[in-house]
Amino acid sequence: MSSVIPVLEVFGPTIQGEGAVIGQKTMFVRTGGCDYRCSWCDSAFTWDGTGKSEALTAEEIIERLDTLAPASYGHVTISGGNPLLHKGIGQLVNLLQARGIQTAVETQGTFWQDWLKQIDAVTISPKPPSSGMKTNWETLNKCLTQLDTRQVSLKVVVFNKTDYRFAKEVHHRFPAYEFYLQVGNEDPTTADQQKLMQDLLQQYEQLIDWTMNDKEMNRVRVLPQLHTLLWGNKRGV
Repeated sequence: MSSVIPVLEVFGPTIQGEGAVIGQKTMFVRTGGCDYRCSWCDSAFTWDGTGKSEALTAEEIIERLDTLAPASYGHVTISGGNPLLHKGIGQLVNLLQARGIQTAVETQGTFWQDWLKQIDAVTISPKPPSSGMKTNWETLNKCLTQLDTRQVSLKVVVFNKTDYRFAKEVHHRFPAYEFYLQVGNEDPTTADQQKLMQDLLQQYEQLIDWTMNDKEMNRVRVLPQLHTLLWGNKRGV
C-alpha cells in the first residue's frame, strides 16, 4: 500500500530558479510542513496554516504531473517546506526513476531519509543568521557524509554581511562540496514586481562585490534568484 504525501502544489513545466540546477526545465511537487520558521521564508504557506495540503499517493502525483505536461518533462523538483519530513517520497522517486525522470531536492540538512541517496541533485541549504534559525553542524555533517559529493551541493542565501560571514564558515567547514551563494527575497509578499526586481539586482551586485574581493571564496558561484526576477512573488510558476 502506498504511503501518502501532503502536497500543496504540483505545477510546471517551468524552470528551476535556484542552486546547482538553475535554469533546468522542471516540474515542481511542493510538500507541506517544515521544521524551520525562517523569518523571510517565501513559502511560509507550507507551514503557517495558510496553505491546505492534499494527502496524495505517489501514483496520484504522477497522474497530476502527466496531466499538466503529457510527455513534456524529464525532471521533477521536490520542494517544500522541508520534503525530508516525508518518508513516502521514496515511492515517488522510485516511480520517477523507473521512467528515466531526474529528480532534485532542496533541504536544510536537519532530517535524513534513505530516499535522498536516489536523488540526482541534492541541494543542502543551511539557513543563515537572518533566518532566526540555528544550524546544528553535527546533524548537517551526518547528512552530507551519507551522500556522494557528486550529487550534492551547498547553498547559502545571503541578505547581509552577517549572513555572508556565515556562508564563509559553511564553505570553510565543507570545502569538498560545490558551493553556491544566492541573494534572498526580502519582501516575499509584495506585488510591486518592478521594485522587487531592482532590489534583487542591487543585492546581487553587492554579493558579487563581496565575493570577488575575497580570497577565501575563490571556488564559489554567485547566483540571482532567477524565478523571482522573472515572476516576482507569483506562485505556481
